Amino acid sequence: MSLGLGAGAALLGIATGPAGGDWRTASREPVGLAPDPATTPEAVVQVYGARAVRWRGYFGVHTWIAVKPADAAAYIVYEVIGWRLRWNDTALAIHHRAPDGRWFGNEPELLAERRGENVDALIERIDAAARAYPHGNEYRLWPGPNSNTFTAWVARAVPELELDLPPTAIGKDYLGGRVLARAPSGRGVQLSLYGLLGVLGSGVEGLEVNLLGLTFGINPFSPSVKLPLIGRLGVPRDNGVAGPAVAGDP
Repeated sequence: MSLGLGAGAALLGIATGPAGGDWRTASREPVGLAPDPATTPEAVVQVYGARAVRWRGYFGVHTWIAVKPADAAAYIVYEVIGWRLRWNDTALAIHHRAPDGRWFGNEPELLAERRGENVDALIERIDAAARAYPHGNEYRLWPGPNSNTFTAWVARAVPELELDLPPTAIGKDYLGGRVLARAPSGRGVQLSLYGLLGVLGSGVEGLEVNLLGLTFGINPFSPSVKLPLIGRLGVPRDNGVAGPAVAGDP
């Protein structure tokens, strides 16, 4: 049985992140989930999530997207970081860093991956969607917009990722002023009222209900249940690791 992102830590009461330490000295070292660009000429897209820093990690995760075009020497990471607004006019970061680096001590989980043929085209669309993100100048931990709102925004624009964000990705259902949208996987639909109340149905995510930003769900397609704080409980999901890109929209 797979406990999903951070579920084991939550169930066992293990602290997440440097709750008793200094986040400035917490590890950002890679954990070995990303292919080495020196030996991997093919294009790669990966989506990661890790428990948030300090007390926030008991409730939710931070997610990001990493890309490496064919023959590139390094990864580019796309993510939204709230504290950037203290000195920038946008929380959106597009930068080079280890794609699978720990998030201030917390180990990341690989949520989706696409490699090989057609992936360079996906990378171009990811870049365009990221730069069109409409909430770069605002950030709210709850109910959004935040880092998970951003990842869901990009995923909707690139449904070939078939991204199933964990229930601990608070903010993924924030739609701004909209009520109806694609599911983050791009393979279904959702209704959401400012990320506080909603329902989602998809052939990737299954059925989810959002109550005050907390996700409860069941997925018969990848047998599992989804719970706030704990995460996903079920069989290991198919996150497309090493799988080919799928051309075209659904």
